Amino acid sequence: MQPPLRKKGRPKAFNSEASTNPIQSLDRALVVLETLGMHSGLTLSELADELDQSPATMYRVLSTLSARGFVETDPQTQEWHIGPVSFRLGSAFLRRSSVVERARPVMRKLVEATGETANLGIEKDNRVMFVSQVETHESIRAFFPPGTQSQMHASGIGKALLSLFPERRMDRFLREQQLTRFTDKTLSDPDTIRAEMAKARTLGYAVDDEEKNLGMRCVAAPIVNFYGEAVAGISVSGPVSRLTTDRIPEVAALVSEAAQELSRGLGADTPNSED
Repeated sequence: MQPPLRKKGRPKAFNSEASTNPIQSLDRALVVLETLGMHSGLTLSELADELDQSPATMYRVLSTLSARGFVETDPQTQEWHIGPVSFRLGSAFLRRSSVVERARPVMRKLVEATGETANLGIEKDNRVMFVSQVETHESIRAFFPPGTQSQMHASGIGKALLSLFPERRMDRFLREQQLTRFTDKTLSDPDTIRAEMAKARTLGYAVDDEEKNLGMRCVAAPIVNFYGEAVAGISVSGPVSRLTTDRIPEVAALVSEAAQELSRGLGADTPNSED
């Protein structure tokens, strides 16, 4: 007797062009969430202007999202913010990788040892997404809220991850990605980037030397799993006045040691500083 067919939970025409068209109202609501997530707070008028929508339309979207806890408003400033439900969903994404939880104590040790901010990032759609940060107490410091994304070729963590890309994937990345120049120090030539990645692979760490923001420097190392695949990157970032070129070898050793500790926790075969 044949077992009953399981329902797939999608219409028969799932792969048709009509069925893949986005639901406009849902798409608009998601754009609102993404926009609020990139700001510390927006008024209704500011949000409407940024998305080129009418305030009435934005208010309906915000009211719907607010009723479900995805957004909330500050009565005093009249600004809208990401709500607790959005935070819980984002936290669920972070829980997919145990490296985020494991990294917190390691990042705190990095901050204590270097005096600078420690960051954790992963690769998502050929971009770096920062998923965790432990800030220094210094008044001038780098700040990347969880969820912030950056182009890989101009990021310390991005370059650390790129250094372990297989050759064919690197070819595709350099061919398909826009290599934006953010400062006069940004590497945007494919051959130069290849040479930089080879150097980072040899050293075991990468440096963002004012390539995204002038006056800021970052030293990063990749975190690998049991298969030697880069699953995340860890870094220390700070102003060039404190994170001087003379300090790079010292900071790189600490960052590399932190990356190796986290890699061992994921089953990777890396040197142990206690051996």
